[in-house]
Amino acid sequence: MNTTFFDKEKITITFDEYIKLSDLNNQLIISPPMEQDQYKVKPQGTVSKKIQIELLDSLVENTTYTFNFGQSIEDNNEGNTLPFFQYTLSTGPVIDSLEIKGRVTDAFNYETEPFISLHLYPVDSTHSDSTIFLKKPFYVTSTLDSVIYNFKNIRPDTYEIIAIKDEARNYLFDQNQDKIGFLEQPITLPQDSIVNFRIFKETPNLFWARPFFINKNQIGFGYYGEADPSAIQVKSKVDRDFRYLINKNREMDTLNFWFRGLDRDSLKVGIKEKDTTKQYTIKFGKVLQDSLVISPITSQTMGLLDSFKIESNLPLVKIDLDLIKIIGLDSLPVSFKASLDKNYDRLSLFYDWLPNDDYKIELLPNALVDFWGSTHDTLRFRAKTKPIEDYGEVKLQILREDQAPFILDLVDLDGEAIRRYDEPNDLDAFEFKFLPPGKYLFRYIRDNNRNKKWDTGSYLKKIQPEMVYYSKDTIDLRANWEINQQLRIPSKEPSFSTIDSL
Repeated sequence: MNTTFFDKEKITITFDEYIKLSDLNNQLIISPPMEQDQYKVKPQGTVSKKIQIELLDSLVENTTYTFNFGQSIEDNNEGNTLPFFQYTLSTGPVIDSLEIKGRVTDAFNYETEPFISLHLYPVDSTHSDSTIFLKKPFYVTSTLDSVIYNFKNIRPDTYEIIAIKDEARNYLFDQNQDKIGFLEQPITLPQDSIVNFRIFKETPNLFWARPFFINKNQIGFGYYGEADPSAIQVKSKVDRDFRYLINKNREMDTLNFWFRGLDRDSLKVGIKEKDTTKQYTIKFGKVLQDSLVISPITSQTMGLLDSFKIESNLPLVKIDLDLIKIIGLDSLPVSFKASLDKNYDRLSLFYDWLPNDDYKIELLPNALVDFWGSTHDTLRFRAKTKPIEDYGEVKLQILREDQAPFILDLVDLDGEAIRRYDEPNDLDAFEFKFLPPGKYLFRYIRDNNRNKKWDTGSYLKKIQPEMVYYSKDTIDLRANWEINQQLRIPSKEPSFSTIDSL
């Protein structure tokens, strides 16, 4: 342990009882990083009193190496782990001894994923913003299965430090799949010793796939990132009655390009990308007849504040409310409101539903008309509501010193928003009525730009994501209960680099 002037090709670590290695690929962290073809670790799959590290390539001179086994070493009899065992050596005269530690949390989600990698890059004349995309770090560690990390045996220097969820395990930042946390400025050792991060997923760079034929009057435009429908342009000469409509496929990253009034076997389109436009010719294949299908999304038992939702397989362009009826237990039609989703495929019916009631929803032909003028047969659906004592209520008082715009979500334990407020009131007091029994959390988002959604960050633009705060305790709501809660919001946003206790 702590050997200096190391010049061997093999390391043997001996234990006083039989051990086995478990989940070594995830648990073993070598710093500075080594490629997997540069070393071998034995035994794997068998038990032994020894761990042997065979070095297949030469090490960097005057460098401290750390082999951190995480929780991979278990005794064979009872499966007890030897937590965070590490073997340190130096190819030079000293073992570097500086440390950095801290906490990594998710910038948006309540739970933080395990095995977040922390990377250190010496800031020298070759360092730039592109380094983390192209060059492997000099030091690396991991949170393993916690949110705490600890760099050890680091030499004095100025470093860039980042936290990433390294999905490919290649020690490089892949903007399209990795979450990242970063600091705006480098750190200096030995001054900075505790650094905390919030990791987030950037908006991926937009990439368009080649458009493809789906069916009669439908073309698919696959993409990765956030697609802008206005980038799609028709390049063919078309008749005056040619029309098209674009909506998003809800199951995959594809825009549906629906069209009518075209009598030919192909269509030329362009996709605008920055300063260029790529052109494609889509030839039409075998045509299958699509007919309008309307189906309910809302289950037969619905909440008192829910809307009744139905969806269509084809885009809808016309709604006739006079041909839609909602009838309660008293057999009298009720007055309701309706809203067609901006994606043209979902209709929501709004009404102040009464508790313990049974509603019939009827849509006569021509109540809904699709993009081609087709309609449906008479449709009938049913929806029930529960007695009022089957629901619970939560009242929340927000305690804050500023008047910054915010979004307040009541979420389930999966992070799904159940109710939302995005406008303040004079008392900062909010009621969440008629909730089904369950476990809930409050999520408070500082909506700095007032766009009523959470905005992520950008490493290259040095933009941090908007701050998110969760209630500390889970709300366990039961039927016919009323719970009062408080949510205290810090008056000042915490720094993404904080020097304090863990």
